[in-house]
Amino acid sequence: MENARLTGTTAEALLPREAAEAPLPREASSVGLRPRARIAGGRFALGALGFVLFAGAWYVLVAAHVWRFDKLPDPLSVAREWFSPNPVFGTSLFTASYYADIWASLVRVLAAFALAVLLGLPFGIVLGWNRTLREFLFPLVELLRPIPPLAWVPLAVLALPGQEPAMIFLTWIAAFFATVLNTMLAVASVDETHLRAAACLGARPLDVLRHVIVPSSLPFIFTGLQIAMGTAWFSLVAAEMIAGQAGLGYLTLNSYQQLQTTTIVIAMGTLGILGFFSSYLVRRLGRTLAAWQAK
Repeated sequence: MENARLTGTTAEALLPREAAEAPLPREASSVGLRPRARIAGGRFALGALGFVLFAGAWYVLVAAHVWRFDKLPDPLSVAREWFSPNPVFGTSLFTASYYADIWASLVRVLAAFALAVLLGLPFGIVLGWNRTLREFLFPLVELLRPIPPLAWVPLAVLALPGQEPAMIFLTWIAAFFATVLNTMLAVASVDETHLRAAACLGARPLDVLRHVIVPSSLPFIFTGLQIAMGTAWFSLVAAEMIAGQAGLGYLTLNSYQQLQTTTIVIAMGTLGILGFFSSYLVRRLGRTLAAWQAK
């Protein structure tokens, strides 16, 4: 009778070690995955519902001729034009010119973002790590950072040879300042206790930078890189509207001049999709490099 009254914990303690460490059956081990799957499914459903409500409101505003929305295409017209194998304006998913504009914009953004990371990350780390350099250089950064990319257009066109370097520069400069500022703040906000603990253990300054400051700053640095990626996209569109002969920004402006409103919306939607996936890739890379944070 006493053995029958044993609690589950006590009974587990009396089991052989091999039995206690044996893996759970497949059915039992998968039970813990079900809540996570339900959460992911719920998030997907909420996201899909948001898109449906947005498209529905858009359709109603256009169909009901609310204010000046009757001058815009409805979502069904945009989808029909976007995915039509025989487009009217030659900009649907099945035309070479559409892919050429995507490729031109993508190359410019990736080149500008890569330069922003290569130059902005070390600069931001140094500013956040060294207080003397921060006090010396940060006022200059704060003076140049608020200048809109469009204000740099005349200087970029005059100083750089050709249109491509000028557009990449205009895209780079916005992403560069976003990268520098967020990296500097991430490094400067590292817990002082961690630095003192490393110093007490005999770590040299470069070791502290490499093994304490940079790993601790990674989550915030990649948040800043996501912001920099988004900044690069809207700076690129402005540059392409002014100096481009190809690209999604040029396509948007050219469609506006020809009153092709459906094509404008297609170009805007394409920019949104590319920006979403590029930011997603940066976020995934950040989660991979900072996997310790989840633990």
